[in-house]
Amino acid sequence: MTAYSRSSGATCIVRVCRDCCCGTEAKHPGVDHDGLLSRLETGAQGHARVLRSACLLACDESNVVVVTPSAVGRRAGGRPAWLRSVLDEETVDEITEWVALGGPGVVAVPASLELRAFAPSRLSLSWASL
Repeated sequence: MTAYSRSSGATCIVRVCRDCCCGTEAKHPGVDHDGLLSRLETGAQGHARVLRSACLLACDESNVVVVTPSAVGRRAGGRPAWLRSVLDEETVDEITEWVALGGPGVVAVPASLELRAFAPSRLSLSWASL
């Protein structure tokens, strides 16, 4: 098992939707959204940059997290993985473990996360690239 770091060109980007309804008590009462984001930031440290994003226009899939491959992963054919319903510590831990191993293009999407994967709309894709 190889750990990846910024210096190796293997840093993923993890974009967390936090604008419209993702990450809100109104949409997901009882979820510790700030705690999950903090756990993601801590767990991904050294392996991925965690960015808070404006609405990614995938509200039906809330809470949305997009894992973008590192340069190494892109060269290996990796594409961004859009994940839905990231609402618990177990899912956040699965994401951080995956990016620690290299993320998209380096390591296959874990089966547990593959169940959360979805294809974003063209509008979501264009908005996310801004």
